[in-house]
Amino acid sequence: MRNRFAVSIPALATVLVLSSVLHAQTAGQSGAAKRPAGTPSLDLSGVWEANMPGLPWATYSFSPNIPPMTSWGKQRYLSAKPSYGPRAVDDSTDYVNPTTGKDVGCLPPGVPRIYIQPFLFEIVESPGRVIQLFEFDHHMRQIFTDGRQHPKDPDLTWMGHSIGRYEGDTLVIDTIGFNDKTWIDRGGLPHSDQLHVIERIRRPSSDALEINITIDDPKTYTKTWSGYRNFKLRPTWNIEEFICADNADYNEEFINKSGAYNSPKPSKQQTKPAKPNK
Repeated sequence: MRNRFAVSIPALATVLVLSSVLHAQTAGQSGAAKRPAGTPSLDLSGVWEANMPGLPWATYSFSPNIPPMTSWGKQRYLSAKPSYGPRAVDDSTDYVNPTTGKDVGCLPPGVPRIYIQPFLFEIVESPGRVIQLFEFDHHMRQIFTDGRQHPKDPDLTWMGHSIGRYEGDTLVIDTIGFNDKTWIDRGGLPHSDQLHVIERIRRPSSDALEINITIDDPKTYTKTWSGYRNFKLRPTWNIEEFICADNADYNEEFINKSGAYNSPKPSKQQTKPAKPNK
């Protein structure tokens, strides 16, 4: 009995060593490389829904305060016709949610506004890259975490060019290269092509996600400012189909039935509640 037990100890040690090696290899393959060991809360993957209860401003913005603007920024802000927020108007020309009944509104919301759209989004982590999949019009965003830098002369796009790095339990996303065709939020806060967005994403608990956002745009704002969004995990939900072009048919049907387009009123798709899988 003693001999058999003595032999089993080295065998057990060998199994444990092999198990540790395999675990380390698997962690690297799953995108968990470069992370501290024993911190599974760092995994940001999952389907997330906005969780900002009791904050009316959270339906259209990241902060209850209007940031101080430059003269150029104020002019852009006052010329905006949002369909949400305290400055909402009936004849909104919001490029995402127009309320005139004549436009579809399928242009990309941009970053960070896309976080305010009332739809789910999913985070998928992989080696060297984090993918964000948004249910809203199926927009996709790539955040490169392979150590690359921004291009010296980036193309100006709706969603910008994003690179990221991990700082402890936080994913820090740095994004530049925006065109000036989007708004910061749904309330009409403008930005220029000098916009620089920093996001700090962390998972404080298994079912919660926090995103702190810093806005730096010297052409539009007199100083940097920040806001935030909180989300809750929906482990049994999936991203559903969303066809933005359907808004045109819905708007036409609504106008024909009512005789008028009573706005501001979001489209059918923009009020569709998320549903769990059956």
